[in-house]
Amino acid sequence: MKFLPTAIDGAFEVEVEPSVDERGLFARTFCAETFAAQGLPSFYPQASVSVNTSRGTLRGLHYQLEPHAEAKLVRATRGRVFDVAVDLRPRSPTYLRWASVELSADRRNAFAIPTGCAHGFLTLEHGCELIYHLSSNYAPDLARGVRWDDPLFGITWPFAPVVIGERDATYPSYDQEIVR
Repeated sequence: MKFLPTAIDGAFEVEVEPSVDERGLFARTFCAETFAAQGLPSFYPQASVSVNTSRGTLRGLHYQLEPHAEAKLVRATRGRVFDVAVDLRPRSPTYLRWASVELSADRRNAFAIPTGCAHGFLTLEHGCELIYHLSSNYAPDLARGVRWDDPLFGITWPFAPVVIGERDATYPSYDQEIVR
């Protein structure tokens, strides 16, 4: 695997290095020892799937507070998405910066997102599916979100969302969220 740094400290695009022969393809997608050597979680107690029917579906920007803040390892298993993380760690050298990775089932790449970052994505085609590996269990009372289009972050989305859930559409801007 290759770990490509992004604009956020501790966030990486993870590329597989496939072995191809007459049988097809084989590639390692996770190794606890290799991830730990990169400073990434080596244990993910929870996994989730996100199925999205339509191109232009936006989910996010989501995060969880301590003590259940989540590091995420996100991979597209069908389709392509514009995946985004925003650094919400006040002591981070990349505080309030965002990074994006185009996740593609064909490329088999992943986005490793550290705790303290908000996460969201926009589907680039119909019929996208993502697998999330999470470093902490979901705690609904600690779940939070911020506006996907918050001008403070200045995320350059490839196009405006077509489908967005009511909860995601009504999240506060970050400056309002930190006051609550």
